[in-house]
Amino acid sequence: MLSPAELERYARHIIMQDIGGAGQQKLKQARVLVVGAGGLGAPVLQYLAAAGVGTLGIVDDDTVSLSNLQRQVIHGTDQLSEPKVASAAEAIARLNPNVHVEPHPTRIAGHNAMALVSNYDLVVDGSDNFDTRYLLSDACFFAKKPLVTAAVGQFDGSITTLRPFENREDGTPNPTYRCLFPQKPKAGLLPTCAEAGVLGALTGIIGTMQAMEVIKEIVGFGDRLTGRLILFDAKSFRMEIIRYKHSAKNPLSGDEPRSWPQMLELQ
Repeated sequence: MLSPAELERYARHIIMQDIGGAGQQKLKQARVLVVGAGGLGAPVLQYLAAAGVGTLGIVDDDTVSLSNLQRQVIHGTDQLSEPKVASAAEAIARLNPNVHVEPHPTRIAGHNAMALVSNYDLVVDGSDNFDTRYLLSDACFFAKKPLVTAAVGQFDGSITTLRPFENREDGTPNPTYRCLFPQKPKAGLLPTCAEAGVLGALTGIIGTMQAMEVIKEIVGFGDRLTGRLILFDAKSFRMEIIRYKHSAKNPLSGDEPRSWPQMLELQ
């Protein structure tokens, strides 16, 4: 049940027809895992905490550095060298003490991905590298957990939602991350944020879009981004939609789909 203080805190949600008291209760009961407390993870965590998501798991093995603060707005100057999971937890406690934070000061990898993912209702990918994106998407596939994944460049970003454990209305499976991106880019092919830079406000826009999609998934309103990739160009402030479908050629499909241990060998 929502306490009197929570009823007041979430009043602007509760009066909305698409959320209401029932939807706010769903948010309170939800368990969401956010991988990465950086540029994308910062606004995701802030808005999910403000929205009243009951439990937020945070996976990050890094510490706060001065160069982070241009975009990772959940951290502060007085928290330099502090573990990001601890810094983020402190910010969430100040924002909404009703939210329970489960810090995981580790890097998600083959040995812990399934255990971490399986313990939550929904996963948000705020990572900054393809190795983690492929690993996390595969883990969510086998754990049957929805995944809201996004990425940013210097002035552009993308976001989609993956639910490949379910079928579309026509009976065909929903696409996986490997249907959208069949081949992982070779190491060093694309520059990192540290090498190319990134516009700080851009991560706020895309991360907030991720938070919006998570809330939609939990409460159950609006149109999902399953099978739709949103591309955002900050320079022109334009958005485009690319629709994508399930591919029988990816290693998770076909007559003999790969198992989780076999997928780890492809990472």
